[in-house]
Amino acid sequence: MGHRSTAKPRSGGTARRTVTTTVGLGAAFALTVTALTWTGSDVTDNSELTSTDASQAALVWSDEFDGAAGDAPDPANWNHETGDHGWGNQELQNYTTSRDNSALDGEGNLVITARQEADGGYTSARLTTQNNVEHAYGRIEARIKVPTSQGVWPAFWMLGSDFPDTPWPDSGEIDIMEHIGSEPGTVHGTVHGPGYSGGGGVGASYDHPDGGAFPDDFHVYAVDWTPESITWSVDDVPFNTVTPADVSGDWVFDQEFFMILNVAVGGEWPGYPDESTQLPQEMVVDYVRVYDTE
Repeated sequence: MGHRSTAKPRSGGTARRTVTTTVGLGAAFALTVTALTWTGSDVTDNSELTSTDASQAALVWSDEFDGAAGDAPDPANWNHETGDHGWGNQELQNYTTSRDNSALDGEGNLVITARQEADGGYTSARLTTQNNVEHAYGRIEARIKVPTSQGVWPAFWMLGSDFPDTPWPDSGEIDIMEHIGSEPGTVHGTVHGPGYSGGGGVGASYDHPDGGAFPDDFHVYAVDWTPESITWSVDDVPFNTVTPADVSGDWVFDQEFFMILNVAVGGEWPGYPDESTQLPQEMVVDYVRVYDTE
């Protein structure tokens, strides 16, 4: 067992502890509700939280998205999940394999694009590393510029590797970053498991430290994951930790998980596109990296 290196957190934005009433994107058949329910005080003291110094950790896997403009994301890493059946959240988009919805940009980025098509429907992409890259513990991070606009819902998240043989929520879900397009200054991190799914998902929201908007620039969204805890951070500023004592059911985060990148359109949590919605919208991913911190 090696030494785990940590960095002292810088002063950052406001962290808000919450029980999140979203289903979580992995829920295929769960009931959703539409509001957030805050628990405890609005401001969480994050002075005792730490996040891994990535320069001191061992990089065990990454996708830097190098390649020619218009290339597909590496199929050795990423699968396309497809379909337009609402994904358990009453979403509107049809996920496709088209390069119009997911492609490299030739500048070291993956771009996932949500579009409104000529027939009025919506298309986007949902990419997973299932059966390709699955990992337990360590630091999992991505540098992302999120999209914005009413009804747009980008996410970087994980599901237990035995899903769907073990159904959600028993499979476990770790939402590293979810962003609601109508709330440009806020991102969310949540876990879902047996007894704390849907309206009982446990997590926190993080407000932009400068009062700005997350879609204006790239940010690094990460979790530091050990057998005893999961800590979320944005740009190396940790804002919440969840431990087995914080959840109301079994702690199912002791197995390998696979990663997911997607941009949804609509759903009961983000709401639906309206006259203010501007499409297309792009989630630009500079890299995804996995570090061993033990």
